[in-house]
Amino acid sequence: MSLYEVAVPAMKRTLTSLAAILAKAEAFAEEKKIDPSVLVNARLAPDMFPLKRQIQIASDSARRGTAQLAGIEAPVMEDTEETFAELQARLSATIAFLDGLTPAQFEGAETKIITLPVGGAELKFDGLTYLMSYVMGNFSFHSVTAYNILRHNGVVLGKMDYLGKP
Repeated sequence: MSLYEVAVPAMKRTLTSLAAILAKAEAFAEEKKIDPSVLVNARLAPDMFPLKRQIQIASDSARRGTAQLAGIEAPVMEDTEETFAELQARLSATIAFLDGLTPAQFEGAETKIITLPVGGAELKFDGLTYLMSYVMGNFSFHSVTAYNILRHNGVVLGKMDYLGKP
């Protein structure tokens, strides 16, 4: 199984699920007469990022992680989203980027050395370790945290909303 097969379909499925979850959250806000910005800026704990940042980081992890492995530049996205519509557009753009990737771009990526600047140091990974222990973990953490923020705030969601359709 290639790193493309491990990463791209799973990320697209989760990002598609996040888009559906955001649509449910927007409908919930409208139905309950809640200012949508309350949910967009909601967080699980005072020291955690709000929903909008969770979506941004999930998007960043998908784009940057796959781009690193494919040996290409990730498209830059400014972190300016403040509405459900803007977050939806970001998810759509991220999925479109993933749709443009090919399995051939990931050939040999398992052993490619990836260097990440973190603070004043550098982390080095082979491609397989980078994907499995860093990219997918970070992507999953921020994706599920977005789900949890909305669930915690009363949006009616279940596990299948997060898992999505196979």
